[in-house]
Amino acid sequence: MNNLSKNKQTIDKPVLFLSGGALLAFVILALVNQEMVANGVSYLFDWSATYFGKVYQILLLGTFFIALFLGYSKYGKIRLGKLDKPEMSNFKWISIIMCTLLAAGGVFWAAAEPVSHFLTVPPHFSGIEAGSAEAVSPALATSFVDWGFLAWAILGTLGTFVLMYAHYHRGAPLKPRALLYPIFGDKIMQKSVLGTFVDVFSIISVAAGTIGPIGFLGLQAGYGLNALFGVPNNIVIQCMIIIVIVILAAISAATGIHKGIQIMSRYNIILSLFLVGAVLILGPALFIFDSYLESFGLYVENFITMSTFTSDGAWLGGWTVFFFAWFLGYAPMMALFVSRISRGRTIREIVTAIAVIAPVVTTFWFTIVGGTGIAGEKSNPGSVSGPLNSDGPPAAMIAIADQLPFGTIIGFLFLLATIIFVLTTTDSMSLTISMAITGNGDPSRLLRVFWAFLMGIVATVLITIGESSIDALQSFIVVTAVPVSLLMLTTFWSAPRVCRELFKEQKL
Repeated sequence: MNNLSKNKQTIDKPVLFLSGGALLAFVILALVNQEMVANGVSYLFDWSATYFGKVYQILLLGTFFIALFLGYSKYGKIRLGKLDKPEMSNFKWISIIMCTLLAAGGVFWAAAEPVSHFLTVPPHFSGIEAGSAEAVSPALATSFVDWGFLAWAILGTLGTFVLMYAHYHRGAPLKPRALLYPIFGDKIMQKSVLGTFVDVFSIISVAAGTIGPIGFLGLQAGYGLNALFGVPNNIVIQCMIIIVIVILAAISAATGIHKGIQIMSRYNIILSLFLVGAVLILGPALFIFDSYLESFGLYVENFITMSTFTSDGAWLGGWTVFFFAWFLGYAPMMALFVSRISRGRTIREIVTAIAVIAPVVTTFWFTIVGGTGIAGEKSNPGSVSGPLNSDGPPAAMIAIADQLPFGTIIGFLFLLATIIFVLTTTDSMSLTISMAITGNGDPSRLLRVFWAFLMGIVATVLITIGESSIDALQSFIVVTAVPVSLLMLTTFWSAPRVCRELFKEQKL
């Protein structure tokens, strides 16, 4: 154990001011000249997707296979965190992981993406007629590529192993820069320009990726309340929704990881299981099961070729590369969060939960939600595609619920699940950003509440400027994923190295 104390809680002022200042600068620029910001982000988005899209694909693919090797080899027995047993039960642990890492996309994109691919067949499957029975499996399988094994593996496997080694086993502060600890040692953890750069970009990436869903939630909840109950859908209502969400997230953040986040995650998983049962009972259960088996088989069969597809850059920038960059932008901070909740777990447990169980559950969830939408569109053309085309992705979920008996109740419950997903993510990321700034696993309540409110304020301001500002910030995570990708690339070497060291230390 070195002399770096993990119990100290001092605010890293350069990281705080640079990361918070960058977000405020983005808002001010958007207020001054929204078009300039949108055009600038669009240019950088296209550049990063073009030149780094392939890097993202290789990075995610490599992370998944290295994680599987470490998890199911002799190294899988390594117990991380210097505890003999986990801090929380398996159900609570997996609930927090699912709710935080799946985030709002679990409902928002589960409704919109499969139906979109059904209506416009992805280029991997050119020659299949859009909207036909043959287009169902390709549509779902393509969604599985974007939200499946690779996406989950980058969020909580190799980076988590390195961070838990650095923090719990070597006493380094719990910060994104600790990912470089196996390379630079204590130097990277002290006053370091590179360390500050790593922390700032990691925070900006995850803040951009969290503010986007907060803003989209305002749009989706506004649309949903209008469609279900006739509540006016305007800027005032959308901003009120965001304000309420952020206040609840701040209260939850103040209660700590063993109360707010855990309670919300547990009940949201229960709600999600109820929705799965309701859709299967009231909806096209046989179609869902048949589609899932066929689509998952297609996904596994074409796993490598679909994950490394490069022939249509424009399409990739809108779908696979965008999502890969989005998850990659989250990767350092999610690894920080998973490290915080996984103390006492073995490497095999972490790999199994995050890189195997979670993706399988996610793909089935996408089939439940998106498959119901596809079934509705097949039997009643225009029932889902009409709202999706006219009002965008926020309309897909409500349109799908309308295809079922008790559609208003089901639609409201889906909306509630979305709200809790975003609440959990906002809460968790407020905690994680505060951890990155202090280097402590239990940062001050004030700092956690500050970041919850800051992200909420940014989302509120951007939504009043216009939806394109939210889109621009969401797209910006693809740009910030460029330096983050170089950071995560080091885990290809450092994760196996720390596993070898810990294997010897634990005499396994």
